[in-house]
Amino acid sequence: MNKDIEMIPEFNNFREVLDNSCKQFKNNIAYVWKKNIDENPATYIEKTYDQVGKDVKNLSKSLLNLKKCKRVALIGSNRYEWVISYLAVVTGGKLIAPMDKLLPEKEIAQLVKRSEVDVVIFEKKYLEIFKELKKDDTNNLETLICMDDIKDDEVMTIKELVSKGKKIKNDKYDKVKINDKKMYIMLFTSGTTDKAKIVMLSQKNICNNIHAYQNHFKMLQTDTLLSFLPIHHTFESSITIFYGLYSGAKVAFCDGLRYIGQNLKEYQVSIFVAVPLVLETMMKKLNKGIADKGKTKLVNTMIKISNGLLKCHIDVRKKLFGSITKNFGGKLRIILYGAASLDKDTIIGFNNIGIDSIQGYGLTETSPVITAESETRHKPGSAGYPLDNVQIKILNPDKEGIGEVVAKGPNIMLGYYGDEKKTEEAFEDGWFVTGDYGYIDEEGFLFITGRKKDIIVLRNGKNIYPQELEFLISKLSYVTESMVFAMEDKKDLKITAKIVYDKEIMEKEYPGKEKEYKDIIWKDVKKINSELESFKHIKEIIITDKPMDKTTTQKIKRYKEITKIEKEKNKKK
Repeated sequence: MNKDIEMIPEFNNFREVLDNSCKQFKNNIAYVWKKNIDENPATYIEKTYDQVGKDVKNLSKSLLNLKKCKRVALIGSNRYEWVISYLAVVTGGKLIAPMDKLLPEKEIAQLVKRSEVDVVIFEKKYLEIFKELKKDDTNNLETLICMDDIKDDEVMTIKELVSKGKKIKNDKYDKVKINDKKMYIMLFTSGTTDKAKIVMLSQKNICNNIHAYQNHFKMLQTDTLLSFLPIHHTFESSITIFYGLYSGAKVAFCDGLRYIGQNLKEYQVSIFVAVPLVLETMMKKLNKGIADKGKTKLVNTMIKISNGLLKCHIDVRKKLFGSITKNFGGKLRIILYGAASLDKDTIIGFNNIGIDSIQGYGLTETSPVITAESETRHKPGSAGYPLDNVQIKILNPDKEGIGEVVAKGPNIMLGYYGDEKKTEEAFEDGWFVTGDYGYIDEEGFLFITGRKKDIIVLRNGKNIYPQELEFLISKLSYVTESMVFAMEDKKDLKITAKIVYDKEIMEKEYPGKEKEYKDIIWKDVKKINSELESFKHIKEIIITDKPMDKTTTQKIKRYKEITKIEKEKNKKK
């Protein structure tokens, strides 16, 4: 990080953050999006920080004037109305409960009931769902607010409430006081909704976490971000939306997953917040494009020259690889990623062409970041080192230093809503227990070896960390994703890998050999085995070209996949 860049002060709530940004960056463009993605040429809508502040205040004034508005559910796509709704609720001292837009109707109903919300803000596609839920006496739902302009006597709209707020003369909004220790954010962990834990966060939890990011990567008011990851998820909302707000940066709303490449170019994105699967796909496409043009050897030679000059503190990557980075818009300087580790070759690939990749690690319960790499300290494969206001340690480490990761800091949740038992289980002597296993090296970098629940324990007591084997499998050029798990066997557990291959790459590399794909892949897996201790050897593989079931942050739903495999196996018996 450039130490000459002025640090933004620490704030304890979103009210302070919003007030500061609207004052400091008044005329900066805060958000931009297309009026209609099918229109050509496109019409872009822009909102300045000054306009954002006014819209948030006016919407909040209207919400405060509702007969009943204590808790607000929020569900929809990445869009301006989602952002101002969130900010209007929390700056007005009310509770927000963001929900996954991909939830089926039944699960939405369960969460509305469990969270005890009385107001819901939604996109029009959910209209009939919430009109039905409002009739249900088993929940507290009273008020429906739509993000889109619709005409329905039972429903208010964001546009209507913002307009009404301009005419409200009372000063309820100005008198709101934010309590640092109170729950204002209710987040749902992944899992079935009747079992999903409800995480309670204060505004201070998130704001303190955002402030600490500055010592790892500095976002500038000249930066542009692309918002495409699920906005309800704490990784996307905290880093893209709220750190963007905090820094005076511009956020462009993505047209959709298939438009990411196009949007990176047209919005001249400089900071890209993503998950490993997206980045690995981008790098594979880039390498394929270079290979198709017959320029792989030339590019590799340029990389060697560039890396040699870097050792002498001469950086010519922007000039040498400008034609390559134009694929991403030409302005991309930092990639931030989390949810899982990124393949080392992908990290090195982006770094070679002058794009800095920074890994972060955390959980919903930690608001979310615990550790991250920085612009000056990197270690590929690691999850970075702790933020300045966070402490970590390894609980009950084994001979190799691997144990459960625990953390302390102002970003740690208040607890699980309505579940004292699970809250107590989540802490040990004041440390939050993450459920992840890992180790800390001599330089303070954290390495995650896997989720506690995913670790395979053989009958001889040996531990196998699936993530370690999945890393090695992911290096195979044709692999898009993999999952290592254990199947029951007569003598011991059988280490098994489900491997998803890229059909296009396999057809190109092995034309006419579709029936031999399993033998080809098995041969490569045996090579991986030869470099591992015998107890870690993969004994069986399952191959497919069909993607596995994943969460909205692209994590494989391991339990669901394993259950499907076991069912298929039982059918064959």
